[in-house]
Amino acid sequence: MNSGALLVNAAVPLVVLAAAWLTPSMTSPTLPFGVRIPAARADAPVIAEQRKRYRWLVSTAGGALVALNAGLSATAHLLWSGLVPVLLFAVCAAAYYRSRVAIAAAKRDEDWYRGLRQGVVTDTSLRTDPETFPWLWSIPALLIVAGTAVVAIVLYPSVPDRFPVHFNASGTPDRFATKSVGSVFFPVFLQAGVTATILVLAWFALCARPELDPARPADSARRHRRFSVRAAISLLLLAACVDLSILAGAWPIWHADHKLSPVLVMLPLLVGLAIVVGVAIRTGQGGSRLPAADSGVPEENAGVVRRDDDRYWRAAGSLYVNRDDPSLLVQKRSGFGWTLNFGNPRALLLFALITGLPLALPLIVR
Repeated sequence: MNSGALLVNAAVPLVVLAAAWLTPSMTSPTLPFGVRIPAARADAPVIAEQRKRYRWLVSTAGGALVALNAGLSATAHLLWSGLVPVLLFAVCAAAYYRSRVAIAAAKRDEDWYRGLRQGVVTDTSLRTDPETFPWLWSIPALLIVAGTAVVAIVLYPSVPDRFPVHFNASGTPDRFATKSVGSVFFPVFLQAGVTATILVLAWFALCARPELDPARPADSARRHRRFSVRAAISLLLLAACVDLSILAGAWPIWHADHKLSPVLVMLPLLVGLAIVVGVAIRTGQGGSRLPAADSGVPEENAGVVRRDDDRYWRAAGSLYVNRDDPSLLVQKRSGFGWTLNFGNPRALLLFALITGLPLALPLIVR
C-alpha cells in the first residue's frame, strides 16, 4: 500500500476517536451522556467520574485499535483494517452507554427532580423574527458544482469509451463503466444531490424547535440564534468540501487515469469535518459553550428547570420519538447538530428521501 493510502486509512479511525473523545464537551451541562438533569446537579460527582471513565476507555481501547489499524495497514491487510473503524465505533458506543446508564441510575435513585418545578418555554420572536438563512455561505458549494459541470462538458468528448469509476484503498481502479451521459456526469449529479440535501437540512435545522432554558429564556434564545446560524454555516462549508472531494475523485476518472490519489480526495472532506468539529467545540450544542449575551441587565433565574423528557429518547438517547411533537428536527442529545423526530410521519418521509438518494444515484451509472 502506498503512503497516501496509508495516510487515508489511518485518518478515518483517528477522526472517529477524536469525535468520540470530544463528544462530552459538545453537549449541554444539563445533558451529560444524553440524560436530562437539573442544572443544580451538573456538578454531581457521578457525572465527573463517568466523564473521566468514558474518556479513559475511549483513549485506551480506541488508541489500541488505532495502533492495530496502523499495523494492519502497513502489512496490507486491507479487509481487517477496514473493520477497525467499525470496532472503534462499537467500543466508543459501549463506553458511552455505560456512562449513560450510571448517570441515569443516580438520577433515579437519588430522585434529582424531587421538589422541582418543571416547565417548557417558547420565544415567539424566533418565529415572527427568525434568523436569515446564510445563503452567501452556500455560494462556494454551488460554484464548485457549476464548475464541475463545466469541466465535465469540456472533457466529455475526450473521455474514452470505457473508463474507471471506482478505486480501491491503494488508488488502483477495480471497476469500469461504459461512456454515457449518466456515467460521465455522475460526479456532478452526486455533488448536486449532496449539496441539495445539506441545503434542505440546514434550512430545516434553522427553523427547528429551540431548546430554551425556562430558568433564563431570554439568554438561551440568544444563544440558540447564534448556535443555529453557526451550525448552518458549518454544514454549508462541509457541503463545499465534500464537493471538492468529489471533484478530486472525478478528475482522474475523466482522464482515464489508472491511479488516484487518496490524499487529494480525502483532504477536503477532512477539512470540512474539522470545520464542523471546531464550530461544535467553540459553540457547544444549543450554544451551551457560548458566553452569556450582554443585554445590560443580568436575567433573573425564574426557578424553573427543564422538563424531564428522557422517555422520548430511545436507543441510548440517540433516537427521538414523540408523536405529540410536530417538530421535524430537534437538537441531538449527544454530539452536535440535530436529529429527526421519528414520531412525526413527515420526518419519516424526509428520512426516506435522504437515505434513498444515495441508493438511487448509482443507478445512473448503469
